[in-house]
Amino acid sequence: MQKEPCQRYIHSPVMKNRHNLYLLPILALASLPVTIGESGSLRPVLSGPDRAYLNTRVVFQCSAPSLSSKVVYRLIKDRRFLVATEVIDKGDQTATFLLKVKVASAPPSNTRVTSEPSPPVAYEGSRIVLSCDAERGSNLKYIWHFNKKEITSSTSGFIIAGNKLVMEKVTLDQEGNYNCIAWSVVQDISRYSTSAGFKVTVKAKISKPEISISVFKDGDNYHGNVTCWSSKGSPPVNFSLLLDDKEVRSATAAESLAAWFDIPVVIGLNMGEAQCRGRTEVQDLKSEPLTLEVVPVGADVRVEVDYLYTADAKLTAAKLSCHISRGTFPCFSWLFNDSVLLPESREELQPQTVLSHQKQVLFLSQLSPEDSGFYRCRARDSYEDSGLWAESAAVLVQITEEILNSTAQASSCTELLQTYFAEVITLVFCCFFLLMLAVASACVYKMSDRSQALTNVSAANTISFHLSEPESQLMGLQTNTLACEVQNQTVEIRV
Repeated sequence: MQKEPCQRYIHSPVMKNRHNLYLLPILALASLPVTIGESGSLRPVLSGPDRAYLNTRVVFQCSAPSLSSKVVYRLIKDRRFLVATEVIDKGDQTATFLLKVKVASAPPSNTRVTSEPSPPVAYEGSRIVLSCDAERGSNLKYIWHFNKKEITSSTSGFIIAGNKLVMEKVTLDQEGNYNCIAWSVVQDISRYSTSAGFKVTVKAKISKPEISISVFKDGDNYHGNVTCWSSKGSPPVNFSLLLDDKEVRSATAAESLAAWFDIPVVIGLNMGEAQCRGRTEVQDLKSEPLTLEVVPVGADVRVEVDYLYTADAKLTAAKLSCHISRGTFPCFSWLFNDSVLLPESREELQPQTVLSHQKQVLFLSQLSPEDSGFYRCRARDSYEDSGLWAESAAVLVQITEEILNSTAQASSCTELLQTYFAEVITLVFCCFFLLMLAVASACVYKMSDRSQALTNVSAANTISFHLSEPESQLMGLQTNTLACEVQNQTVEIRV
């Protein structure tokens, strides 16, 4: 009896990824022919999986319907390599081959996250792409997590494309830990591989730099301490000091948002315009210009007094303002009855220094007669500890019991006047309403009387004629004329 091998092939789909090296063995395993010791016209049927995980066991079954005699089944790999042989006494029985997979579709493993740019550090508004890479595996699917929460296609700010997670314009809220899961399913068995956490850092852009200067004295020389800073942003920031658009100093703030520069200063000399420049990888900003000129405090110092009242006209505080004619860095001091007034000297006298437009303000709250007296203000240069004070003239602040009582009386009078005016307004409104009511009544009465007069006139002008038939025929024309005249007269009266 001549033996002809019969073959049946089961093809798996082509996998377009890095695991194509495993495709050939998989096809070979799924393309096993069966040899049957019967007529060559018979075709056996082969069934089994086309993919399997490494080191797992798979079952192939081969059958030849309509055969009753003894059958020998041979499982052949790659058309030439014998894998196994099974002898079946009856042809209608199925041959079963149990095989252990040694080279096949591998599950995902050693999954890790990579980024572009690398390392994963970017400024807000930049583009970041994360990739989920597994060393092996085929037909993989991916799941992304951000701070232990799953990212889906509907999550705002993220785009999932294959094994990539894209952030087109990253925000500060997207800074955190990312990880991915690569997984696949073969024969209803799922295999997973999870990456380690991957830290993404998003830097904030710096705000417009600001500039300030303070002056101090070292021996006989004066120095200016220029401060450059930004109110928000992420370090590091490179700060430069520009003088008339020329860079004279530079420093990098690695852990803060400020830098300091020491420059020599000449009192009374205009040294030009200074600016601070802040630079990062994506920004280059400049501050507003500041004129570098230190003007000493002038001799003209004066004090202004303002009394503050509440809404009910009650005296509540006194505000003393100290003004100077000139001076870039003044230091102020207050005197009460020729004694220096310190903030801690009295509880009720708490000066609040507000240096604005070359003035300082002293508030006197909880007024009492003890606050009455003469107040003076003096000023000198803050960088001259032994400098001379420029003093103002004394200003009298007088708080007496009479003033406080008159304030209370004035408040009572104000309330009384408000009540009086309210009553007057109410009375005027009532009088106006009564007047309008009287006028309306007169108009209604007049219109009613006129209507009655018109009714009487219409009745008086109604004319009746009792004529005989001949007279009626002779006087037809005159009757028509008279009727027209009566009608015209009635119309004229109604108008």
